[in-house]
Amino acid sequence: MPQSIVFRTIELDGQYLRTAVRPGSSSLPPLLIFNGIGANLELVFPFIEALDPDLEVIAFDVPGVGGSSTPMTPFRFPGLAKLAARMLDYLDYSQVNVIGVSWGGALAQQFAYSHPERCKKLILAATSAGAVMVPGRPAVLMKMASPRRYIQPSHGVSIAPDIYGGAFRRDPHLAEKHASKVRSSGKLGYYWQLFAGLGWTSVHWLHKIRQPTLILAGDDDPIIPLINMKLLAWRIPNSELHVIDDGHLFLVTRAQSVAPMIMAFLSEEKQPAVIRHTIPGKQTPHHG
Repeated sequence: MPQSIVFRTIELDGQYLRTAVRPGSSSLPPLLIFNGIGANLELVFPFIEALDPDLEVIAFDVPGVGGSSTPMTPFRFPGLAKLAARMLDYLDYSQVNVIGVSWGGALAQQFAYSHPERCKKLILAATSAGAVMVPGRPAVLMKMASPRRYIQPSHGVSIAPDIYGGAFRRDPHLAEKHASKVRSSGKLGYYWQLFAGLGWTSVHWLHKIRQPTLILAGDDDPIIPLINMKLLAWRIPNSELHVIDDGHLFLVTRAQSVAPMIMAFLSEEKQPAVIRHTIPGKQTPHHG
């Protein structure tokens, strides 16, 4: 577990959210993490540890996952984005940078679109534009449709190479380590998350996302084929795509190499262009 993580369970209109904040002293906005489907916040700790220790980081369990309560009725992505904004209000954050992983990448897109003033920069990892995505292999998707890997860790270990690809194909201990951090809160929360994205797509408004966007893709991702990340990069105006030599969970398995890339992206300031009009004997800079 990363040093100095502060855990709090907060209540928003009867919904209990388990949150984790690693305090930081950086001048950069805090980084808010939207995790993958069924994934409790402990699963991103290896990534958090690899980030600059001065960067403040916020993680939370979405409704129905980990230590958060399961709602009576499911949220859709716009409702979850609104809930995340209210959570930030409660925790006293005005603006954040956002990273979304897999299912959480869809929620990150929705948050950046619905609450643009709250999101300074956007990072999308191993995700897609939703319903219009080019799907992975049917056998992989069938395994993803069930929460069994979170409820029965031994099953998660056995299917990890097929669904996560990359380093999980080469190192069987990775799956065991991953499964040891899983904290399931039951089947219903998982199905509610599936429902959140049912029929959802961002493809018709991706061009309206104005935040600088870093898109990260694995080249051996059985769940999200690379073409989906290329589509995001094509549709989001101010975006750049980096392909990682790994599978779906490169954010964790390649944390030591991916984290510096993310820190560089968060730190860079885009300078306005300088146009120089040359007049005989004089140069006058015009900032645009």
